[in-house]
Amino acid sequence: MQRILLLLILTTTTLFSQSQTELSYYLPQDVSLNPTIPTPQSVLGHNVGEWHVTHDKLVEYMKALANASDRITLEDRGKTFEDRPLLLLTITASENHKNLDAIQSAHIKATESNSANAENRPIVVYQGFSIHGNEPSGSNAALLVAYYLAAAEGAEIEDLLKNTVILFDPSLNPDGLQRFAYWANTNKNINLNPDPNDREYSEVWPGARTNHYWFDMNRDWLPVQLPESRARIETFHNWMPNILTDHHEMGTNASFFFQPGIPSRTHPLTPQLNQDLTKGIATYHAKALDKIGSLYYSEESFDDFYYGKGSTFPDINGGIGILFEQASSRGHIQESENGLLTFPFTIKNQYTAAFSTLEAANSMRKDILEYQHNFYKNARAEASKEGKNAIVFGDEKDAAKTYHLAEILKRHRITFHDLKSDFSKDGKNYKKGYSYVVPKNQKNTRLINAMFEKRTTFEDSLFYDISAWTFPLAFNLDYTETTTANAGDEVTDLKQHKGGVSSKSDYAYLFEWHEYYSPKLLNAILKKGVRAKVAMKRFKANGTSYDYGTIMIPVKNQELSTSEMYSFLNELAQQSHITITAVSTGLNDGIDLGSRNFSHLELPKIALLVGDGMTSYDAGEIWHLFDTRYDIIATKLDTKSISRADLSRYNTIIMVNSNSGLSESSTKKLQSWISNGGTLVAYKNALKWLNSKKLMTIDFKKNKLTAKNITYEERSDFRGAQVIGGAIFETELDRSHPINFGYKNDKLAVFRNSTLFINEDKNSYNNPIQYTKNPLLSGYISEQNLDSISKTVPFKIGKIGRGKIIGFTDNTNFRAFWYGTNKLLMNAIFFREEM
Repeated sequence: MQRILLLLILTTTTLFSQSQTELSYYLPQDVSLNPTIPTPQSVLGHNVGEWHVTHDKLVEYMKALANASDRITLEDRGKTFEDRPLLLLTITASENHKNLDAIQSAHIKATESNSANAENRPIVVYQGFSIHGNEPSGSNAALLVAYYLAAAEGAEIEDLLKNTVILFDPSLNPDGLQRFAYWANTNKNINLNPDPNDREYSEVWPGARTNHYWFDMNRDWLPVQLPESRARIETFHNWMPNILTDHHEMGTNASFFFQPGIPSRTHPLTPQLNQDLTKGIATYHAKALDKIGSLYYSEESFDDFYYGKGSTFPDINGGIGILFEQASSRGHIQESENGLLTFPFTIKNQYTAAFSTLEAANSMRKDILEYQHNFYKNARAEASKEGKNAIVFGDEKDAAKTYHLAEILKRHRITFHDLKSDFSKDGKNYKKGYSYVVPKNQKNTRLINAMFEKRTTFEDSLFYDISAWTFPLAFNLDYTETTTANAGDEVTDLKQHKGGVSSKSDYAYLFEWHEYYSPKLLNAILKKGVRAKVAMKRFKANGTSYDYGTIMIPVKNQELSTSEMYSFLNELAQQSHITITAVSTGLNDGIDLGSRNFSHLELPKIALLVGDGMTSYDAGEIWHLFDTRYDIIATKLDTKSISRADLSRYNTIIMVNSNSGLSESSTKKLQSWISNGGTLVAYKNALKWLNSKKLMTIDFKKNKLTAKNITYEERSDFRGAQVIGGAIFETELDRSHPINFGYKNDKLAVFRNSTLFINEDKNSYNNPIQYTKNPLLSGYISEQNLDSISKTVPFKIGKIGRGKIIGFTDNTNFRAFWYGTNKLLMNAIFFREEM
């Protein structure tokens, strides 16, 4: 009987799903469609929702639409890491296309002048789909939305297109979308199977949520570290859209969410009117979803705090961001608490929300245009009160980190200046060419505040994402309040520091370890087979002071001749933007160049553990760091392959945050490898696993939490308030320890999003990085956790035989924009033998 019932369900779901993929299922029936506009099926070869669209087919269809419709123009804004195009469609009335430059100019001018006429100006709406590759209903709905906007006929669509310029991004994550379409399609049955246990609904590691390097790109709108982000941010600032929609998916047993989020979790810099307008737009979503009988909710989840998300980034830029979250079928059809959830149904909801947004934009056009105008008018009034106030940031020893923060400011159209001349303040030196001045009196003053502020008080104690992202702290740069009196010329052509060798030497070359790209330079030197050493103590040579970690390259007894060595190092120094100094004697004030206090260095041979049990985000950040910034090759070693891998090929293995560790046999093999001289660098929960396996003895600080006067209804919020979602803390450094080579200050801001606390060692020299007594710099932490973290350590070394384990409680490479702590990992790798 059960088999007959199952067969009946499968047959019914197959027929039901197939009937859902016809255009009539999605589109209004009372609107005529232009027959010269190609339907999705005519180009794709299948109906929307029948298969998951691959990115190449999505591109093909968007090109076909642009060729067929005078309402659409198509722009290729660049490439992903996998060389897929980053397309943008501009959709509006054909008459508007003839005058698009003037429309764009008037729209931008309204954000820069004290008066603007909203009467006849079109509203600008940026519609973005599926920034997470395995949340594909958005991009699949984009096929239908674009088709309808091109093909629909009648007064209603003509009025909409006349009053609206739509910036249409059909796939915010082409690489992830392609990866997921492959998974879902190759695991699809002819007889659709809704069983959640089917392989179709369980992707292999790392999944397709992320881009090529396994980044969650919906956290990169503010840091702008990825090519996909850079393309969309340029579009954003070129147009300053009034509304930006971000189409996502969530758990299968959910329904449909649209913003506003939880009101108390809105960033204080976001005007209340922004939330009021968002709530007004929400009534259009509710009406449209009511019409098709879809369940939904609002204001009960998610938030508008971190400005690095697509739904929140517009809020600090005079626009309105809107998050849509659709319950996900994760394939073609799946059982859920709300009945059978089909892929076409998820597409239909996204399609419906896309058009309810456009309806709201058209109906509320004047109010929203006036809101944006007044946002910047008020911002300029705030800025004018700043007068000549400014922020200076820089690092007198590291031009590269300074450059890369300035690069982010430039992408966000924030004005900054060169430093007029060197000066000092609060014990920090700001050096011309290594520092920039940001006037506060400018259009984007609110965005500047959002990027530079340190905030430690909050209305709510729960956060969907991080609670702090203070950029100069993330980059480990000195910064302070100053005035424009210290500002030189405005920087319009931002360039990196020029590197090179000071002169030719017959004796030795030196370069300090402070510059961000020092690891890139050293790796290239060692890879060439050139001998290099690191200074374990400070010294002076030719009157110049050299810090801990200075790299020395002797000229003699090398495979390269004197001339070849000069040419080789000069080329590398230019590529790494570093100055290498030639010296003619080994006699110094302090340690001499032949001293035993210069330690020999070996080329790192690195394996990065990936696969089941490892956190893909953390692994991807390290892969990206090595591959795109330091030109370091690291083998991505799958946890399933350790048993048959020759680990002797590597002297360093990196184990990122792990939720399950390794099998017993793999654990024993790893232990043997460490005992024979290998170095394991481990992060976060991997430390708990190492401690449980007795590979490393760690004195974790116990945190006893008791709920008092907390109701059952409040229990979730109580527990959530103990989570450190992402905050910034101050540590003290022992700069003589190799883990801290390259840091010029004795304090370092570190990012933390865990509650792993390690008690300090009884021997102070074993605590080279230690949290200060009151370490919170920016972000939220509960009072109990703040007490727990005081004077604990985020770093520990353990030894097994001839090898060692180097452990970090938190991610030193967070989301690619934490430049300031990248060097901790590089020190663990290059100076592993010295620790």
